[in-house]
Amino acid sequence: MRRLIAICFVVWVALSRSAAQDPQFSQFYSNPLYLAPSFAGAANASRICANFRDQWIALPTTFMTYSFSFDHYFSNFNSGIGFLGYKDVAGSGQLGTLSMGVQYSYNFKIVENVYARPGLHFSYREHGIAWDKLQFIDEVMYSGGGSTQPEPLPKTRDVDLALSTLVYSKRVWAGVTVDHILTPNVSLYADKTTIPVKVSVFGGVELVRKGRLLKPVEETMTLAYLFKTQGPYTQLDLGVYWHKNPLVLGLWYRGIPPFNSQRGDAFILLVGYKTKSFNVGYSYDVTISNLIGQAIGSHEISMSYKFAFPRRSKKGEVPCPEF
Repeated sequence: MRRLIAICFVVWVALSRSAAQDPQFSQFYSNPLYLAPSFAGAANASRICANFRDQWIALPTTFMTYSFSFDHYFSNFNSGIGFLGYKDVAGSGQLGTLSMGVQYSYNFKIVENVYARPGLHFSYREHGIAWDKLQFIDEVMYSGGGSTQPEPLPKTRDVDLALSTLVYSKRVWAGVTVDHILTPNVSLYADKTTIPVKVSVFGGVELVRKGRLLKPVEETMTLAYLFKTQGPYTQLDLGVYWHKNPLVLGLWYRGIPPFNSQRGDAFILLVGYKTKSFNVGYSYDVTISNLIGQAIGSHEISMSYKFAFPRRSKKGEVPCPEF
């Protein structure tokens, strides 16, 4: 019985993961290297970012994602390098993915005040479950012992590749990322189940920009979007950021009715604190999809720190918001 339950669980995992999407972040511009490798070095300084997401907090199980990144811009070579690592865990068995990768971007001018940044991301991935967290039916039925311990499933390991490009001017930017080009294997059993290719299209425009000559910008209002498609799934995030030094507020809508239910997926509320070197943000997803009443919502926290600013050149800096 125990082996049968284990096999059934593995089959369910394979089927569910084959239809699943990647982890997502509501504050996608606060996790720029996860959004696109073209953002490696886009802060025109050294930058450290950390992100945490706790999804569907009312459910009695875990859906959490952790992310960490570092990037730096080398102005002498018009190049940015970065490192991105993230871990995603889901369910009582902590089904999850660990990914670690390196990134490179190159910045060049197309015409006056318009730049482009192609980028690439090469990563190593592990996919597996915490076998010791699982409880099988005969452990409950036959607590006195006598059952055999099934052999734990090994982790699945593979490599992956993402390519992106970003075009920007002083107030406008647009880009596209193609991820999982190598369609890495995530099956925990004998067959092969791959992650479908994901395409992300993103961009935005600064609608308001107020500041005094030779002084930091005091107030901005920015419209931004992110459209993603992966396998049979599509998703659109559309919203606005308002920044008046040092306060940041944001309001977002996620969903494409009727694909994400008649109402869409969620409204996202954001509050943050932003200085030249340090940013921190908190957002809450208000669920409005068919999961309303069960999933409730999601918490997300982001932090970033920038240092080693160059003395003069700012040609590597991208105008998009960091929340």
